[in-house]
Amino acid sequence: MSDLVNVGVADLKVSDNSDTLVSYGLGSCVAVAIFDPVKKVGGLAHVMLPESRGKETAAAPGKFADTAVPHLVQELVRLGARPKGLKCKLVGGAQMFEIPGSRNKQAGLACGPSANIGARNVEAVKQALEELKVPIVGEETGGNHGRTVRFDTSSGVIDITSIYFGQSAL
Repeated sequence: MSDLVNVGVADLKVSDNSDTLVSYGLGSCVAVAIFDPVKKVGGLAHVMLPESRGKETAAAPGKFADTAVPHLVQELVRLGARPKGLKCKLVGGAQMFEIPGSRNKQAGLACGPSANIGARNVEAVKQALEELKVPIVGEETGGNHGRTVRFDTSSGVIDITSIYFGQSAL
C-alpha cells in the first residue's frame, strides 16, 4: 500500500516509490501530474497562478505555472525519469465564483485581470508543457466545481473526486 503525500497550494512533490500524491479542494488551481510510465516516477504540482512575472519563487516553486512545470520536470529527471518519456495529466482550473463587475455587459464575457483565473491557469500550464515538449494524455479541467485528486505515481492513474459529480479517473 502506498503512502498518501499531501501536495498543498503552491507546492509540488515528486516520488519514485509508489506514493500517492494528493491535492485537496482544487478550484481555480490546476493539478499538474507528470510521470514516466517506464521508470515509474511521477510528480504533482498544485499551481495557483499563471505567471511569476519575476516574483520570488524559491519558497513555493509550484505556485506559478511558468515555474512549476519546468521545476517539476527537472525534479523528475533528477529521480531518473526520461525527459522524452514524460506524460502529463491536468485537473482543475474551474471558475468557482462570479466576480461582480467582471462581465462585459454587451458581450456577456468575463474580462479583467481576475476574470476566470482557472482558465488562465490551464492555458499557462499548457504553454509551459508545450515548451518542454511534454504531451498531455488526460485532462479534466474547467467547469464550476472543486475537485480532489489522488495521483498514483507508479501507474500514472489519477482518481478525481467532486462533491457534485462523484468519482472519475484519468
